[in-house]
Amino acid sequence: MIRPARILAALTLAASITAGPANAHQPRLGPHGGALVDAGTRHHAELVADGSATVTVHLSDMADAAVPSTGFKAEAILIVDGKPVRFALEPAEASRLVGTAPVGVPKGVKGALRLTAPDGATAQAKF
Repeated sequence: MIRPARILAALTLAASITAGPANAHQPRLGPHGGALVDAGTRHHAELVADGSATVTVHLSDMADAAVPSTGFKAEAILIVDGKPVRFALEPAEASRLVGTAPVGVPKGVKGALRLTAPDGATAQAKF
């Protein structure tokens, strides 16, 4: 059974995707072909999706230097076919976080990522 609180959290996050602050940076093309956005004030996150269920996020600092993903974790809520899809991403080699969505995720997908750093600090990235 899905808890009402989880549904409310997913809907709130999905609604906030389009209602971001006016000064937020627009996504730009990242070095791995995905959408590159700010994740808080310390990191960039590049979301790479290709239609499969595997989603990769590449982490970098604000100067676009790769950041080791060890100790990071993330939760994604992406809008696929008009519905929110939620899944976790875990550290992989180098500066990557990788997760498997329950459905295929198209390139250019919209959504959000909650990133938790090794020190417990959290940040949000909106795609």
